[in-house]
Amino acid sequence: MKKHYDLIVIGSGPAGRSGALQAAKLKKSVLVVERGRQLGGVSVHTGTIPSKTLRETVMNLSGWRERSFYGRSYRVKEEIKAEDLKSRLLKTLDHEVDVLEHQFTRNRVEILMGEAKFVGTKGIEVTGNDGERSSFTADKFLITTGTRPFRPDYIPFNDVNVLDSDEIIELPRVPRSLVVIGAGVIGVEYATIMQALDVHVTLIEPRDSFLDFIDKTMIQEFTHEMREHGIDLRLGSSVSDVECKDDMVHVSLENGRQVSAEMLLFAAGRMGATDNLGLDACRLETDHRGRIKVDSKTYQSAVPHIYAAGDVIGFPSLASTSLQQGRVAACHALDEPTLKQSPWFPYGIYSVPEMSTCGMSEEEVQERKIPYEVGVARFRETSRGHIMGLENGMLKMLVSLKTRRLLGVQIMGEGATELIHIAQAVLNLKGTVDYFIENTFNYPTLAEAYKIAGMNAWNKMPKPDLSE
Repeated sequence: MKKHYDLIVIGSGPAGRSGALQAAKLKKSVLVVERGRQLGGVSVHTGTIPSKTLRETVMNLSGWRERSFYGRSYRVKEEIKAEDLKSRLLKTLDHEVDVLEHQFTRNRVEILMGEAKFVGTKGIEVTGNDGERSSFTADKFLITTGTRPFRPDYIPFNDVNVLDSDEIIELPRVPRSLVVIGAGVIGVEYATIMQALDVHVTLIEPRDSFLDFIDKTMIQEFTHEMREHGIDLRLGSSVSDVECKDDMVHVSLENGRQVSAEMLLFAAGRMGATDNLGLDACRLETDHRGRIKVDSKTYQSAVPHIYAAGDVIGFPSLASTSLQQGRVAACHALDEPTLKQSPWFPYGIYSVPEMSTCGMSEEEVQERKIPYEVGVARFRETSRGHIMGLENGMLKMLVSLKTRRLLGVQIMGEGATELIHIAQAVLNLKGTVDYFIENTFNYPTLAEAYKIAGMNAWNKMPKPDLSE
């Protein structure tokens, strides 16, 4: 193994993977340092891939998608145990790691399993999993260490029935009841996934609202769905005390209410995994959440030869954007021109039902004082929705009255995270509502909802002059 590289990448999650592979494609020498037991980082082992695999497993085994036809008591598997959930998860993770190892090997990216620590502005020391220490230098560095769960002192984590959002993947058993603290993306996803297993879920959020970056109309619809399916949503009160007693977790709220459940998931925030990087040695600072500040276009930090990408730099903290950030950072670090990033990217929330958005929300359009019209389609209006037995699901489209351009799309329901890419393409190509009117969509499909929503908006808008 060499002692000096063109680029050293610390972390092998989505940003680290794409950055390392991009540098290797440019014929540069690359070393990836990963402190976990396997490649892939949080995304593969405790975050994105595991939670989405868990969701798919639950949706299949519970028969959730078929209940509108066969009744709420319908089940594919009568008793679903933790082992049932883990078996598919392990197969998926093994495949992900195998693909990643093959990509690195094929592109001659060197790998070292261990914990990296800066010992100077251009040098690191890596303590291997076997305890052996090695020193390396590089022209450029890319930090992609991701995040770890925020674990406040007042929560009595015990790896048994009080878990954080990384530990929930190793679910020891399927509880009858669950309290989730934190109605962010992670908390909402796990709350709705567990509810699909007929676990009684109480979701606690100290603020009066949740998922504020999503259109309020969509959140109102989603909140209704959550409550319809039995989730007890407690907004507007912080947790004052958590106590484990008699195999139960007892949660006291500041408003005087109490909640008891067999298990508790704390999912209120994550911290940048930068504690052990020795950033003082390279004169890099982090914010109160351990995140590294970078240039939003190049991902270059305050130290010019050190870059950072992915969740460790904060918003938007998506695996999809991390993949893009790592590639752009590697290109800039190695003085390689690259195409500019598209302004609009999709958000995907893999809850039950799914939610996905691209572009502006109605609140953002109003803040910018853009005259607009709204088009709405319900999935139950589509023939494909009837075939699938969908009782919920909607697509909301925002259109400029002045230019007729698409401003944003919000989708809730089955396949939302796939359907949103149609909106993404039209937004980034500066398309108008006319696209949805003029074009034919496969029939029957859920994508037909775009045409329904487009017609709904078009019918309420001033008509263009078509005489020319």
